[in-house]
Amino acid sequence: MQFSIGVEYALHCLLYMVDIPSGKTVGIKDLATFQGVSETYLSKVYTKLRKAGIVKSISGVNGGYELARIPESITFWNIVEAIEGTTPLFQCAEIRQNEILLDKNNLPDTYTKCPCLIKVVMVEAEDQMRQYLNNKTLGWLYEQVSNKIPEEHGKATIEWFNNTKSR
Repeated sequence: MQFSIGVEYALHCLLYMVDIPSGKTVGIKDLATFQGVSETYLSKVYTKLRKAGIVKSISGVNGGYELARIPESITFWNIVEAIEGTTPLFQCAEIRQNEILLDKNNLPDTYTKCPCLIKVVMVEAEDQMRQYLNNKTLGWLYEQVSNKIPEEHGKATIEWFNNTKSR
């Protein structure tokens, strides 16, 4: 199992957006330039984030993106689902019913009415991951990062994004 790099780009770029003042937007070009990723790729990521209601797209000469919700209400799981989709990670194909010693036309109840224990464990593991990632928000991430990066770097990042329209 592996999340695509789009999840990481989404988290980093959304983190930069927390400091964008209300009513001001940031463009894909600026986010892509700052992060060192292609505009085309990041545009696809942001289309998914917009469809999930995490960001809003604003049209016009001063258009771009802004957060659609407060950072404390955007969970890591919201972002993962927006980028990766909602299909469960584990797909049980009931291969236990294909054993050579079984009569496929007359399977015992233990193979048809009882849940596959492998599936049960995998679904529980995904549930635990979902719960964990639902407890981590963009607001939490912002607070953690703000306490770890040098203050000058945080200010320089805010300044860079605030001055993008003048370039």
